[in-house]
This record gives sequence, C-alpha cells and structure tokens, in this order.
Amino acid sequence: MTQNLIKKIKEFWLKYEVKIILLLGFILVAAISFEGGYLKGKSLKNDLIVVEKSTAEAQNCESSVNSTNSGQSTTNTQNSKKECLFVASKNSNKYHTAGCTWAKRIKPENIVCFSSKEEAAKTGRQPDATCIK
Repeated sequence: MTQNLIKKIKEFWLKYEVKIILLLGFILVAAISFEGGYLKGKSLKNDLIVVEKSTAEAQNCESSVNSTNSGQSTTNTQNSKKECLFVASKNSNKYHTAGCTWAKRIKPENIVCFSSKEEAAKTGRQPDATCIK
C-alpha cells in the first residue's frame, strides 16, 4: 500500500512540478514583500503636516470666529494665521484640518477655528476620519 502511495506522489510531482514550484515562488515573494513593507512601515514616523492658510483665508476664519455667539464654550482668539490649523462647523461635532476637502465646504459664517487638536477636543468635537489620521 505504501508503494502505491509513493508511486502516486511521484506521478503527481512529475505532472505538476513546474506549477508547484511557480506557486511556491509567488507565495514566497509575496510573503517577503509583505514583511518588508510591514517592517519599513513600523520604522517610519508619521509626522503631522501643517498647512498654513493664506492671509485672505486666515482673515475669513478670524472674522467668522469673532461673529460666533458668545454662548459657545470655544476659547478661540485668532491673532495670526498660524492659529487656525483645525476648523469645524458650528453645527457639527467633527473637526477637520484647515486644508481638508470637508473643511472647505463649511460656510464661512459657520467656521470655528482651533489652533490644536486638544483645543478642538475640549469643545466635545471628534476628529474627522477622512482628514485626520
């Protein structure tokens, strides 16, 4: 019985030898590539990219913050364009980076500016998953 099994294995190997070796090669290359990318990704540090607004955008942001009602618990004093790094809508619980597509869709009269993530989080807002990673 073992002779019969050995004979079948040899026949199978001879028939599919090239395909088996090719498949194992693809699997090995895929595994090595995945591991290499994983290790490289672990070594990289994801620093935040700061997008500074132009003067016109900063003034727009400052004027909209000054026109918000005083009942909100935001303590945003906009003295320079660098302070408006994160924006939110008065009507939303999400905040975005200043250059985010969603932030650009906020009506100027509804913009609330923040200088840091912590400042936005203090108002009870959550980071937008598309803009802030």
